[in-house]
Parts: sequence; C-alpha cells; structure tokens
Amino acid sequence: MKTQEHNKGDLKDLSVKVEKEIVEAFERMSENTGQSMDDLVVIALKRFRVSHSDFEGRKYTFE
Repeated sequence: MKTQEHNKGDLKDLSVKVEKEIVEAFERMSENTGQSMDDLVVIALKRFRVSHSDFEGRKYTFE
C-alpha cells in the first residue's frame, strides 16, 4: 500500500467540512506515516467507494 501512487492524472479540488477530531486524526496519521494529507484522504475515499459501490449502482470486484 505504501508504494501505491495516488492522485496521479487529472485532479479536482474538493472542499468539505468534517469534525475537528477527524482532521486532527488525519494530521497525526500524516505525521506518523510521512504520507501527505491528500494521499490519506484519497485512500480513505477510495476504500469507501469500493465498500459502497452500490451507491454508484455498480459492484467492484477484486480479481
């Protein structure tokens, strides 16, 4: 997972309001792992997307 590249290609800004504790937790994770906040958020969003693919009306499979 650490060697996987994220945020490559066309990028678009996303601005959201989240609970302070969540932001602080991601800041700590970023400091502890050396990964950027952007990458950590993208990883979390990608995992959510796969887990809830039914929200998009599709199902992702792992082959």
